[in-house]
Amino acid sequence: MPDVSVGSHLSVLEMAPFMSGSESKKTILIVDDAPANIQAIHSLLKDDYRTQIATSGEKALAIACSDHPPQLVLLDIMMPDLDGYEVCSRLKSDPRTCEIPVIFITGKVDLEDEVRGFQTGCVDYITKPISPPILLARVKTQFLLAEAREFLKDQNQILESRVRERTRELTKVQEATLLAFGSLAETRDNETGNHLRRTQHYLRALARRLQNHPAFTDYLSDEMIEGLFRSAPLHDIGKVGIPDRILLKPARLSAEEFEVMKTHTVLGRDSIAAAEKHLGEYSEFLTLARQIAYGHHERWDGSGYPQGLKGEEIPACARLMAVADVYDALISERVYKRAFPHEVAVQAIREGSGSQFDPTVVDAFVEMQDEFLGMSQQFADDCVDQDQP
Repeated sequence: MPDVSVGSHLSVLEMAPFMSGSESKKTILIVDDAPANIQAIHSLLKDDYRTQIATSGEKALAIACSDHPPQLVLLDIMMPDLDGYEVCSRLKSDPRTCEIPVIFITGKVDLEDEVRGFQTGCVDYITKPISPPILLARVKTQFLLAEAREFLKDQNQILESRVRERTRELTKVQEATLLAFGSLAETRDNETGNHLRRTQHYLRALARRLQNHPAFTDYLSDEMIEGLFRSAPLHDIGKVGIPDRILLKPARLSAEEFEVMKTHTVLGRDSIAAAEKHLGEYSEFLTLARQIAYGHHERWDGSGYPQGLKGEEIPACARLMAVADVYDALISERVYKRAFPHEVAVQAIREGSGSQFDPTVVDAFVEMQDEFLGMSQQFADDCVDQDQP
């Protein structure tokens, strides 16, 4: 509300912000306890700007925080209740008003007073007596700067939107590339791209189930889980280097052949490590892919390969993939085996708890076994692959 404490001769000024035809004008709050100063400044501004009037610091703060705040404040320093320094300081400390530029208009001409004004957050400092051309030029400059800031803000938002869109496109390309490379290995093993899609979804579902478990909560951030999802298709990429006579053999492998088969973990690790080296910088999804490819055949009891790691020595991502990969292998038909029913696969993983698999991961798997069954049906080998996260 307008301040009427200085007398009725201010009533015309107090109505100025609400006069017809002024809605499109920039709004300036004039703060001064002297009616003559307010009258003089208002007369200079009224043709080009809307004006609001406050004759005290408290009133100025109330107007600035109202539903119709000013876009610029012209602020006297020497006032009886709150001086201009305090008013400016409060404006700048309040999130609602901190972006409103403040110009001091004051009779305080000492350098230290001006320095203090800028330290409290003003954008300009004009001394009295006021020079009309200087005041109008300084006001115009602040509005031009505000428009420039708003333009840059809009441009930044457009740029950020474009960057986000480009990032989404690159992520899709990345995921498609990984899936293609992974499918190359799986095709040679008489498996399908849907095996990759299923294991991706199994892995992410397990990770989400374990995200709040004390053993995994520090590891499984949202970003890490999505990284696991993107990296999973490369878990058997090393099979590309295994000879067909071994990879496609329908009968049981000999001991010597199995030793060759086991090298796919090392081949996978080395191929992904080469990609990391070529990239020349850290890539979380490549690091995860390397750890999964190298470690998902390790066993909880230390009897796995290639390193014979035991328990939590095995990277968490590999422990999660071990369950996802074995479940899908059990329920899928291969040249060397028939497909087992879901219930048989679940029981086999239960029996492997504490020997082949991390017991905590197995517990989570058992709790969500119906979800695994649903995903296996959604991405069944006789279904069209649904390329969606």
